[in-house]
Amino acid sequence: MDIFGVPLPAMLSQLLLGLVNGSFYAMLSLGLAVIFGLLNVINFSHGALYMMGAFLAWMGMTYLGLNYWVMLVLAPILVGAFGIIIEKTMLRWLYKLDHLYGLLLTFGITLMVEGVFRSFYGVSGQPFEVPELLAGATDLGFMVLPNYRAWVVLASLAVCLATWFVIEKTKLGSYLRAGTENPKLVEAFGVNVPLMVTMTYGFGVALAGFAGVLAAPIIQVSPLMGSNLIIVVFAVVVIGGMGSIMGSILTGLALGVIEGLTRVYYPEGSATVVFVVMIIVLLLRPAGLFGKEK
Repeated sequence: MDIFGVPLPAMLSQLLLGLVNGSFYAMLSLGLAVIFGLLNVINFSHGALYMMGAFLAWMGMTYLGLNYWVMLVLAPILVGAFGIIIEKTMLRWLYKLDHLYGLLLTFGITLMVEGVFRSFYGVSGQPFEVPELLAGATDLGFMVLPNYRAWVVLASLAVCLATWFVIEKTKLGSYLRAGTENPKLVEAFGVNVPLMVTMTYGFGVALAGFAGVLAAPIIQVSPLMGSNLIIVVFAVVVIGGMGSIMGSILTGLALGVIEGLTRVYYPEGSATVVFVVMIIVLLLRPAGLFGKEK
């Protein structure tokens, strides 16, 4: 059976692979949305922190003999701790200034982080083995799906939905949202707003580190692995609506699928289709699909 001249198995396999890419887009754009929506900071260092998560996992497994599952937990914690240091020593002084200052600072941090890893490991990628528990593949009939890629989709969806639930449906999330709009009022209720802001930034960048560990067995671990991806992820955030948690999740998954479909019908356009969608959305709805019009 063909769909517009493309065999159905080929179509389904590309959709599934697109969903895998969409999972990374959703995870990274979620971290950006959390940081921008709650802190009003455009975190351009997100791609470098994604790369740091992958490298820390690789270093823990290579030099310390730790396994994948330990590093899946430990690497995001270490990246989050690094993010907390950045927030407490640098970003904290920029909250009342224009967004451009935060963007320039995080861009500078990106260059420094990438430069440090490049000086030690060059630009060639480091191999990262798939954990033994997730090795092999499953025959779905229309394609053979690597078990690890299925794990990536499930893990990404679980973390994204859990994050959305905490921010939108719990008391902690209400404190976070209120703290960004009226910090003095929230402090009057005994909430330590500066600590809450710091931990929010740490959690947002930890999501990038978690995505980096998930991506490491799929792509080679390289100091530049986040450079191209972050541009696409920023486009995802803009399309979904700056600061929209659910918008980032749904848009990331949808654009991964759209990218997969484009590879079937027009492979040359797969690298730019996200930006074409962004232009169309900005023309029709400047605040993004799920953003709030001011």
